[in-house]
Amino acid sequence: MDTQDVHSHAPTHFDRTVLITGATQGLGLHLARDLAGRGATLLLHGRNRERLDRAAAEVRAISAGRAEVRTYLADLSDLDQVRSLAAAVRAAEPRLEVLVNNAVAGGGAEPLRRELSAQGHELRFAVNYLTPYLLIGELLPLLTASAPARVVQVASVGQSPVDFDDVMMERGYEGLEAYCRSKLAVIMSTFDLAASHTPDSGVTFNALHPAHLMDTEGVRAYGLTPAVPVAEGVRPTVRLITDPALAKVSGRYFDRFTETAAHEQAYDPRARERLAALTRTLLA
Repeated sequence: MDTQDVHSHAPTHFDRTVLITGATQGLGLHLARDLAGRGATLLLHGRNRERLDRAAAEVRAISAGRAEVRTYLADLSDLDQVRSLAAAVRAAEPRLEVLVNNAVAGGGAEPLRRELSAQGHELRFAVNYLTPYLLIGELLPLLTASAPARVVQVASVGQSPVDFDDVMMERGYEGLEAYCRSKLAVIMSTFDLAASHTPDSGVTFNALHPAHLMDTEGVRAYGLTPAVPVAEGVRPTVRLITDPALAKVSGRYFDRFTETAAHEQAYDPRARERLAALTRTLLA
């Protein structure tokens, strides 16, 4: 699909409820700003109350009263807080048409320092993969009840195969490699979720690489030079959220606007079965 064919497909008005994780900076904040201008109801997640309140105020101001904005606080490196976040959303929100799993742990400013989540899992695998998987599972009943609904997974063109002999990278740790493995795991689970929930169920699941080396805190912290402004990642992501032409499209990986192939491990049934079994064990 040529990018010239897709730029104009996002509707100017979008009166749906959208939950964006990691909405206090970077792509998440830019997505919230864009969708606020379209009149969406925005549920913004952050892990720092001050930054979250500041982001919400900014988004409300941009919408000039067109959008409702509500906030949810949680540290996504703690699976108990992820469950509490989902429970709070289920209790407070009558509808949820879109979940954007955007929050991320990047390569890190000290990439050789292996960090752990609250449950003792390797941090990037936990935040970038286990948390989105758990959040989808916890919110799927609300998404299904609100159908048609969409789950958009912010992945990456940076993908490395999961090593099932050392999933938590206890040997030879490096942060960017951990990030790339976690992002491939996200894509693998996206394919599995789509396979087990056909578009006729009312919920679609897609993953994308929004843009290459956006000017984000994570990119700079790792020591990389940003190549494009964050705004470059907004249009392809908003397209997956809003484009009516994608209402029945599910189980795909997009590099910006183009459906493309992910790393070959994403199409290995045995690898996906092993990842699914491991995930069930870790989340039990």
